[in-house]
Amino acid sequence: MDTKGTFHRLAENRLGSPRSAHKVKLVFGARQTGKSVLLHRVLPPDASVIFNLLDSSLRRRFESEPAAFRREVEALDPKVTHVAVDEIQKVPALLEEVQYLFDRDAGRREFYLTGSSARKLWQHSANLLPGRCHLCHLYPVVRPEEIGFRGRLHDEHFGTSGAFPVRNLDSRLRLGSLPGVSAEGADTATATLEAYVENYLEEEVRREGLVRQLGPFSQFIRLAATESGRQTNVARLAQESGVPASTIRTYYQLLVDTFVGYWLLPYAHPGRKRLLTTPRFLFFDLGVRNVAAGMSLSAPLLPDTGGGLLEQWVGLELMHRAGYAGRTYGVSFWRTTSGAEVDFVWQAPNEEVPIEVKWTDNPRPADARHVETFLDLYAPRARRGFVVCRAPRAEQLTERTLAIPWQEL
Repeated sequence: MDTKGTFHRLAENRLGSPRSAHKVKLVFGARQTGKSVLLHRVLPPDASVIFNLLDSSLRRRFESEPAAFRREVEALDPKVTHVAVDEIQKVPALLEEVQYLFDRDAGRREFYLTGSSARKLWQHSANLLPGRCHLCHLYPVVRPEEIGFRGRLHDEHFGTSGAFPVRNLDSRLRLGSLPGVSAEGADTATATLEAYVENYLEEEVRREGLVRQLGPFSQFIRLAATESGRQTNVARLAQESGVPASTIRTYYQLLVDTFVGYWLLPYAHPGRKRLLTTPRFLFFDLGVRNVAAGMSLSAPLLPDTGGGLLEQWVGLELMHRAGYAGRTYGVSFWRTTSGAEVDFVWQAPNEEVPIEVKWTDNPRPADARHVETFLDLYAPRARRGFVVCRAPRAEQLTERTLAIPWQEL
């Protein structure tokens, strides 16, 4: 694969870290987030080999005889120092072979594995290489991967060497942030997203045997996409769809296991219980979400649709950055039984930042009232807050709360 013209990804920082040297690198992410391209970027072209399990003939061979993989690796030229397996969940038994090779000749070769479904690995009780593996997730394009990024949450995890072109708000809310889509025009991007939903979310999920009946699952996908970003009411979804609540819970877990969506949990201050127990669910990409929900990608964004999409974009941006930053970072939402609510809380090792999202281009101090309530309750860890909006420039709404344009998140 020619990687000329491809763009730097934050995941490369993790894969190239000295901490991951002489460890098996496992890269998880939804389909079309760029895992295969990432392999070609990080592997030395003259000293590596990639086994792509999307090749049906190769997959069938290793399914029938996993030890054939070991024999092929053992027969490689000694100059080949890097071995990769793309879509490892297609043949989970290969993890045992990787472990054998890794343990027998420690340091001789570097192993890279990618996967778009943790579910199949867990279902087959696959060995996830405990103590030998460093896990990295790959997400749709985030702002730190774009040219000229300067964010208000900027820290050592997010440099300014991004190369993806910067797109306007309408484009990212309508078409999402998948790497391939980011480089396409609106017409072809729409066709790509429609194919993703039809061929992957439906056909491939069924082909992998993850669901028995496509009809109820397709109905669920549309409802789940429509509800994306809201607190999840499984009982109501079951009533509207006619699909049993237990099945709906299984379908949600399927989306999580294939990295198509995430649970956003209510905020819990360290040492205290969560105020609420009902989580929110977000699709991993807005373009995929919009097509799955049956939304027209050519219709103008109105306040009642644009506001919800902007909120979801901010949530996904924060969750993906936290995923790259590491386990000491997290994102939640805050809501009290009395009705006070903050859309997101950025949880870093040394601070917690409440973030409210408004569609307005003219923010007012009143927009910061719930942010201020959070800051009062959770000082000193909570010292500053943001209102993310469409204002052309940042504005100081209160002493502690800053309204920022979405580009400055």
